Amino acid sequence: MPAPVIAATDLVKTYRVKGKPDFVAVDGLSFEVAPGESFGLLGPNGAGKSTTMKMIGAVSTRTGGSLKILGLDPDRYGPEIRSRLGVVPQQDNLDGELNARENLYIYGRYFGLPAKVCHQKADELLAFAQLQDKAKSKVDELSGGMKRRLTIARGLINDPRILLLDEPTTGLDPQARHILWDRLFRLKERGTTLVLTTHYMDEAEQLCDRLVVVDHGKIMAEGTPASLIREHSSREVLEVRFGSDRNAEVAPHLEGVGERVDVLPDRILIYTHDGDAALAALAERSLHPVTSLVRRSSLEDVFLRLTGRSLIE
Repeated sequence: MPAPVIAATDLVKTYRVKGKPDFVAVDGLSFEVAPGESFGLLGPNGAGKSTTMKMIGAVSTRTGGSLKILGLDPDRYGPEIRSRLGVVPQQDNLDGELNARENLYIYGRYFGLPAKVCHQKADELLAFAQLQDKAKSKVDELSGGMKRRLTIARGLINDPRILLLDEPTTGLDPQARHILWDRLFRLKERGTTLVLTTHYMDEAEQLCDRLVVVDHGKIMAEGTPASLIREHSSREVLEVRFGSDRNAEVAPHLEGVGERVDVLPDRILIYTHDGDAALAALAERSLHPVTSLVRRSSLEDVFLRLTGRSLIE
């Protein structure tokens, strides 16, 4: 087995808060990432995902535990590690006064790449991001999806061993998200190691070979998307709505329908191996929801089972 490119053991990060106990953002995370793997940190806002990414990116020191990036300690070898990483931050931080090509060229110069190499790589990455026709467009003239693809292209200018993506598709429309996913699939095929944070269940299922579910700085579960769903949820889920003021009232009458029932503010989830059979069972009890939907289980259901709340809360 090749050595992991990222190895964390009992990783801890705390922040001092004046007049209050220290805030624990990351609380004993342990995981490894193999070369060429697409690894995800899945969880709600405030779970500790971005804090973990900052430590991996060698821009935030850890409070405790062990962390090795490409075999090096980021607290001691920050510049060496950062030179071999690509970073796509949560918010695009492109230079709005420069055009798309200039953003790539100047970023390459920050890494000490020769001017000729920067010109060549800028053209290659614009093609990769499908932005050739926008090479001379100012950043402020680009759409949100184009800016995101340009930010990813910029993160690849130094041929990184690892590409860190912090919530890469937040705020994008469905079409832009799918275009971005395609670009990331191509990076996986080239052998680039991807580490991404997201609170979108479909994104994690699409992009991650393996992931950890994180909440309150702790790992709740770890595995492939398929294995987590098999372990923590049923094959199908029946979603029903009786009206927001009636869901809680109807819930006690659902006992014995499916394997588990979760009552959310806007709907009821019935976990079962046969969603159509569960819906028929409701009709037999003279329970007629306003809307109903049978779907396969997802990582959202896994997180709901583990934490009692939705990923997007």
